[in-house]
Amino acid sequence: MGGGIQPVFDRAGCEGAVLVQSLDGGGEFGLRADDLVVPASVIKVLVALEAETWFADGRLDPCERVVLQAADRTPGPVGISLFEDDAVLSWRDMVVLMLTISDNPSTDALMGRLGIDTLNATAARLGLSDTVVKFDLMTMLNSIGEDLGHADWKDLVSWSANAPADESARADETLLTARALDPRKGSRTSAHDMVTLLRLIWNGQAGPPNACARVRAIMARQLTRHRIASAFRPPVRVAAKSGSLVGVVRNEIGVISYPDGRRYAAAVFTRSRPGSDDAAINAAIGTATAHALASLDCTAAVTRRDPFAGL
Repeated sequence: MGGGIQPVFDRAGCEGAVLVQSLDGGGEFGLRADDLVVPASVIKVLVALEAETWFADGRLDPCERVVLQAADRTPGPVGISLFEDDAVLSWRDMVVLMLTISDNPSTDALMGRLGIDTLNATAARLGLSDTVVKFDLMTMLNSIGEDLGHADWKDLVSWSANAPADESARADETLLTARALDPRKGSRTSAHDMVTLLRLIWNGQAGPPNACARVRAIMARQLTRHRIASAFRPPVRVAAKSGSLVGVVRNEIGVISYPDGRRYAAAVFTRSRPGSDDAAINAAIGTATAHALASLDCTAAVTRRDPFAGL
């Protein structure tokens, strides 16, 4: 399996693992689907499922207001990470921010309330034998700083702003051995596990029906559209969650739905070197998904974007 997909990753300059599975009993197609990989932010789907399950079961009030303090806020490129003041949100709005823009402070607040042990227990209950959450996002980022010889993530970022080129290059080499980038030492999953998670959510078997429905609806509103969704155009719909980490890991999981009712769960995980071509790898994630889907169901009308459209 996967013979036609490997060249896609080779051209983009990355390693890749992919699995596409029909949600309606039509089989699956993939490449290295059982390899352990670094989940990055795609693990937020599991966090969202757990939070929504607690809402549905009455264990947590979704409307409860929580203060996310600026002083100890988890870093990130978007959302509340960029705020200068304390922010007050409800738990359910944190789920929305976590899945739509991958907000890190919301994620860590939810993980702190739910508990990492609880997330791992849910993964085990769902049969996700390759999936283990080792730490929250702040702890993960600080571990990267420590592995590169600094006090924490903030210290690393401060140093890198004015680091000499030769020292920066050595840091990039060391980065590849960081615990957070090693699925044997940090959080881990597999393409097979994430497709299983999506299948259980989309079929309403991962938790209470309302919880599954909320996760599906919010994933459909993710702003990132340049990975899996880049290979499909309306009326095909894509609900997804992306994940990236320090310019090395770029992932996405999602469900592709056709107007005729066909649905496919997809998980794509990539790994490259720092400074690699982000756009090429993003596009490869969509292309690999489309190739796997076409190989799975050669009769499917896989509608891809015309790269020359509008020129």
